[in-house]
Amino acid sequence: MSITDYFEQLFSDYTLRTITLGTAVLGAICGMLGSFAVLRKQSLLGDAISHAALPGIAIAFLITGAKDSNVLLLGALVSGLIGTFWIRGIITKTHLKTDTALGLILSLFFGFGMLLLTFIQKQPNANQAGLDKYLFGQAATLVVSDVIVMVIVTGVSLFTLLLFWKEFKILLFDADYTKTLGFNTRIIDILITFFIVLAIVIGLQTVGVVLMSAMLLAPAAAARQWTNSLSVMIGLAAIFGAFSGVFGTAISASQDNLSTGPVIVLVAAVFVLISFIFSPGRGLLFREIRFRQNRRDLKLKKTLQLMYRIASTHENISHPHSIKILNDFQGFTRGTLKTMEEREWIEIEQKSWMLTSKGYREASNLFSKSTTDDTATD
Repeated sequence: MSITDYFEQLFSDYTLRTITLGTAVLGAICGMLGSFAVLRKQSLLGDAISHAALPGIAIAFLITGAKDSNVLLLGALVSGLIGTFWIRGIITKTHLKTDTALGLILSLFFGFGMLLLTFIQKQPNANQAGLDKYLFGQAATLVVSDVIVMVIVTGVSLFTLLLFWKEFKILLFDADYTKTLGFNTRIIDILITFFIVLAIVIGLQTVGVVLMSAMLLAPAAAARQWTNSLSVMIGLAAIFGAFSGVFGTAISASQDNLSTGPVIVLVAAVFVLISFIFSPGRGLLFREIRFRQNRRDLKLKKTLQLMYRIASTHENISHPHSIKILNDFQGFTRGTLKTMEEREWIEIEQKSWMLTSKGYREASNLFSKSTTDDTATD
């Protein structure tokens, strides 16, 4: 199946429609809530929570003996929340830093989860097969009920976000000011963290424990490059996440032996790469263009200042001077002279140049500004 065939069959094929809708909704909610993790500098939190959810899945199976996805994800939610509160407890009750606490909980819970999975897989119960899909995800197992849960969680998260928008925004950028306004910062922080954990848990079936952190952070990191507005960033992150889910699913379905979860993450990484290079404000390409433009402008101004000094020694500013006089000057190049002539700062006749009245005024302004800056510095 080609990608074109995939999109042609998208609305007629039940399985494709369900999987695509599920991955799109998952990408949207991950992008939306991942923005808060990125801006709060808690990027590793998603990785720690996703790994902390693994033992909950295993324990839920051991208790129920069934592979009901809702039950397993409920166990993952409980385990993830326990891991989150342990992280907060380690940070507040000890002298350990955040990255240390995250690393400890991640390793501890993931190791315990792998131990339980190994134990379960050695049991004679045939129903134990397939639990390892939560490690790397298996989007093909999504059914309508899973998508409905994702839509409900997304709707509740969006409603809560709009309801407490002011509180979330203030806490995000100035926690101390939030306290002075009388808001309970602890409850607001717990609320944000709870929805992040919830988003991670519902994505485990699709993307898996190992890659869930990238799904949470990549759309938000891409969106951050394009804007300084929180609302715009959240909107862009949701769009990037949704498109990552759709195109990742399309690529996976059009090729044999490609897992959907890793492909979705790779598509999200492409959005990040494009954003890092081409975003107008922070992109590497436009930053290099601005750097080169500034360097050219500096060369022009340095050369113009030298010409001003030379021309100011004569009563007639349009007195011609040889270009050879500029040969030992660092800012001088043939391209610089050409640009200055295009801007009508100088006129060139054969191997001589002369300063125009427009160039003289521009140079005078440069000297006036330079003198003012020197005076202010003194």
